[in-house]
Amino acid sequence: MVLPIVAYGHPVLRKVGAPIDENYPDLKKLIADMWETMYHSNGVGIAAPQINKAIRLFVVDTEQIVENFDEEDKKEFPNEKPIKSVFINAQILNKEGEAWPYNEGCLSIPKVREDVWREEQITIAYLDENFEAQEKTFNGITARVILHEYDHIEGKLFIDYLAPIKKRLIKKKLDDISKGKVSMGYRMIYPK
Repeated sequence: MVLPIVAYGHPVLRKVGAPIDENYPDLKKLIADMWETMYHSNGVGIAAPQINKAIRLFVVDTEQIVENFDEEDKKEFPNEKPIKSVFINAQILNKEGEAWPYNEGCLSIPKVREDVWREEQITIAYLDENFEAQEKTFNGITARVILHEYDHIEGKLFIDYLAPIKKRLIKKKLDDISKGKVSMGYRMIYPK
């Protein structure tokens, strides 16, 4: 089922997600709904706070990004290893490498894109959808998407990384989003 996505300004987007266990109600259905919602809204990742659940759960699919790489992208990210994964109770263990900019967007902040600087490599511990412990290192675009979604379960948004002047320049757009003055191809939940 396609779920509505929480819009900028909703308090759930600023909550640190609570850990969950395998007894979380209807978890398999929730994960399936998150995948469906992400694909319906043309996302490459979605975190539980974006569907109004303050828990430590997100899904990422960078296969669709890498499939659409042009020749320049292939040169810039020659070792990109795309993933399609579920992350439960994730914890970043390490960030390393030189920070680099990339134009990010967010399903909860539609029609706003800005350059965000993030480290090129991360190591993360998490549970997969079968609650099997994983510890993996990711690079490039995949690391960036994971960091973006991880921020959601920590109550952070990509706009938090912007310089104050950039934030002032997009303030009207953010206000319009929080007031429901944005039209998207997917349903949204706006702050009260």
